[in-house]
Amino acid sequence: MIVEIHEVKDVKLKSPVVIEGFPGIGMVGTIGASYLAETLGMTLIAHISSSHFPPIAAVHDYVPVSPARIYASEKHDLIVLFSEFVIPPEVVYPLTQKIIEFAKAKKAKAIYSLAAIASPVPDQNFYAIASTKQMGEMLKKAKVELVREGATQGVSGLLIAECANRQFPAANLMIQTGFPLDPVGAARLLDKTGELTGRKFDTAKLRQQGQQVQEKLAKSFEKIKELGKDYEKLQDNPMYG
Repeated sequence: MIVEIHEVKDVKLKSPVVIEGFPGIGMVGTIGASYLAETLGMTLIAHISSSHFPPIAAVHDYVPVSPARIYASEKHDLIVLFSEFVIPPEVVYPLTQKIIEFAKAKKAKAIYSLAAIASPVPDQNFYAIASTKQMGEMLKKAKVELVREGATQGVSGLLIAECANRQFPAANLMIQTGFPLDPVGAARLLDKTGELTGRKFDTAKLRQQGQQVQEKLAKSFEKIKELGKDYEKLQDNPMYG
C-alpha cells in the first residue's frame, strides 16, 4: 500500500469526532490540530507512513516521532490527525481513503477539516463545504455560510469529496486569512468546531501566544524543508558507491 496507518496504542472511544489538520493556506489546520493534541494532553495512537513521504522524523519533547500522526482523547471522545509537511500530490488520494476507513473503524460521528481561504482583506465569517445535506443544515443553523460554487484542493479538498461520495458526515470549516501562518485564525476555527461538536476548547493560550506559536511552527517547517533538500543532495552525491 502507498499509505499505511500504524496504530501504536488502543484507546476506548465511543462515537468520536475526527479533526483533520493537514498543511494548507495559513497553516490553520496544522496549527489548530497540533494545539489540541498538546493542550488536551491527547494520546499518540498512530502514525501515518508512506514511501512517498520525505525521510524525516520530527523531535518533540526529546522524543522522535513521525511528522504525520494521529492522537486521541478518551475524555473528549476526540481524534486529531495532522502532518508537519505538505502531503505529496501522489499520496493525497490513498491518504483520504485511509482516513475515511480509519474514521469508520473508530465509529466516528463526523470528520471536520480545518482550512482557510486566501484573502487580502479577510472578513470574520465562517465558510464550509458539507458532505451531506444534514451536515449542511447543521452548519447553516450555526451561521456558517456554505460554499455553493468553487473548487478546493489538497487532503481536505479530496477528503470532503470522498466523504460526499460515501455519504459520510464531514465538513471543511474555513475562515479567510491574509497570513502565511495564522494562529488566531486557527483559534477561531477551534472555537467554532467546539461549538458545532458540543465541546469547549480553551484557545486563550493560542490567541495570547500567537506570535510564539507562529515562530515555532515556521522554524519547524523550515527545518523539515531543509532536511528534505539535504537528503536530495545526498542522493545526488552519495558518499559511497
